[in-house]
Amino acid sequence: MLMSMMKKRTGERVGLPGMSPVSGFALAVCLLAGGVVTGVTQSPAGVIAGGLLGMYLLFALRVAQQWEKAVVLRLGKYRGLRGPGLFHVIPVVDEVSRMVDQRVRVTDVTAESALTRDTVPVNVDAIVFWVVWDAEKCVLEVQDFHEAITLGAQTALRESIGKHELAEMLAEREKLGRELQKILDEKTNPWGITVQSVEIRDVKIPRELEDAMSRQAQAERERQARIILGTAETEISGKFAEAARVYEGSPVALHLRAMNMLYEAIKEKGSMVIVPSSAVETMGLGGLLGTAALGNRQAPPLG
Repeated sequence: MLMSMMKKRTGERVGLPGMSPVSGFALAVCLLAGGVVTGVTQSPAGVIAGGLLGMYLLFALRVAQQWEKAVVLRLGKYRGLRGPGLFHVIPVVDEVSRMVDQRVRVTDVTAESALTRDTVPVNVDAIVFWVVWDAEKCVLEVQDFHEAITLGAQTALRESIGKHELAEMLAEREKLGRELQKILDEKTNPWGITVQSVEIRDVKIPRELEDAMSRQAQAERERQARIILGTAETEISGKFAEAARVYEGSPVALHLRAMNMLYEAIKEKGSMVIVPSSAVETMGLGGLLGTAALGNRQAPPLG
């Protein structure tokens, strides 16, 4: 009789009472051989013997995949591990308790409304990468090692969140993951399980706190901008004071600077600059302008 194989959500196959394709093929071969013997000998003993042998092989032959280990119990006592590949058990006496998957697996854990050290409620999502390196221990030492991994990871995640401030969690996710990996690995090693790594996928904070942090960041940027502007003003005023000391000892340099400023103002076409007469007298622009005007006049014709 064909029976479906039970599977747990962990991926292990539990209590394999049904047949494998190999055992089904062995049953078919035995029945066929028994039929041939019966046809030759004209005795039903061949069919009976073939059927009994086929039924025995149906429940005796099992197959474990390359990544699996079969835990065999004999009359309730641990007998050993079988597989991968084809292996043999004694029906009724032996029981395949579980097929343990020894590949690297991933477990998703979540800590909701956990408080950080600075009393900020956060929702943290993490993934745990773990592998069974000793199938015997993981079956005999703990009832449901997958459930133990999940609950242990959630507890460790909450404990770690309470030891860190929000800024540390946002900026140092790798450090938090390494701490969780170390804590979980210490718990699971006696079970024959190694936690390879823990990765923090997301850290969610309340919407109101996000708005407050955004305003705080904006205010911090404005403060930095004002500090930079004030520093620039201080440097500029220092340069002006230095220039004033130079001009104080050299009036000619001051006049040349004033003329340069006037030139820069009127060099564009169509520009007009009104200069007070006092400024003209102070800088001596009257004489300079007159000299320039006289120099531009054409000399009178000779003779």
